[in-house]
Amino acid sequence: MWSQDENRIALLELYHSGALRRRRNQDEAWRWLAELPWTRCTARRDVLSIAPGRNRDVEQLLTHIWPEWPDVLQRLTDATLPVSEQGLRTLRDMERAGELGALPARLNRRTATALVGPHSKASLSRFRREALAEVDTTRDGIVRLRPNEGLIIERQDIRIQARLLVDIAGEVVLTERAFVDGTRLTGGQPKAVLLVENLGPYLDLQAPDKWLIAHVPGWNTATIRLLLDQLASIPVVHFGDLDPNGVRIAFHLRAIRPDIHWAVPDFWREYLKKRGRRLAWPEDLHLDDVPPLVRELARTGFWLEQETIALDERLCGALEASLRPRSLNSF
Repeated sequence: MWSQDENRIALLELYHSGALRRRRNQDEAWRWLAELPWTRCTARRDVLSIAPGRNRDVEQLLTHIWPEWPDVLQRLTDATLPVSEQGLRTLRDMERAGELGALPARLNRRTATALVGPHSKASLSRFRREALAEVDTTRDGIVRLRPNEGLIIERQDIRIQARLLVDIAGEVVLTERAFVDGTRLTGGQPKAVLLVENLGPYLDLQAPDKWLIAHVPGWNTATIRLLLDQLASIPVVHFGDLDPNGVRIAFHLRAIRPDIHWAVPDFWREYLKKRGRRLAWPEDLHLDDVPPLVRELARTGFWLEQETIALDERLCGALEASLRPRSLNSF
């Protein structure tokens, strides 16, 4: 328990201010301290104080669990920060920022956060962002593409037929940094863009003629936004699982492209009896303006995975039909 900053700073706060308010993330330390003979509950039940004449006991415990506490207290005071968990967090951020040397113009978000935060998965708060100054942070996602015939990938004076890359690598993979640095899709523009949630169908379904197929794995859409920005005038179709998360992903994509079409072929209903899987749908899930089959699945407690129809010979035609205005089986 005492190896954790939030618990150690709770004890230091009690020693420094003479009182400690109960907080959720310090609850273990608060309850442990409340049982000691040298603490007292105040008139406010959730606030501890030190019993008269027992400050020395608190100091001895501090020295035992956190020998460097006097130095920490001095640094907090010098920085005019409160002796609290937030104050300690700010102090650590300030000290990490002061140790930064020259940084490159661009860093992966995880790398940048590890430099200015306690670890790579910490939040990138406003103070931490300010410590990075002009550094451009990137998530560095990728977009996997099955290109349409005639598509060209261009960067400055370099132009490559996308099909040549497919012949070498099996597909086209573009990174966020490539898009940001000027890589463009030109040449034969696709008739439509199909966003496919799962890897199997992305690789295995028969692509409609002149369609660009892109793999969009769940919520990882930061890079797909950059792709769609280049194809603002091209229709976009989403094809994913029919389950609660699939609904959320569809609406997430709709927030990126309000004109997106959600492909839910009517023949998919034929798979429900043998391939439908039982699932209790959340009662608070937003189901306004979803295809009828999705509402039916939610009502009856089933879900369907897109892999079941990936090879159905009717899928290609159904995807093309989803582009028709206000199809009954799409957004």
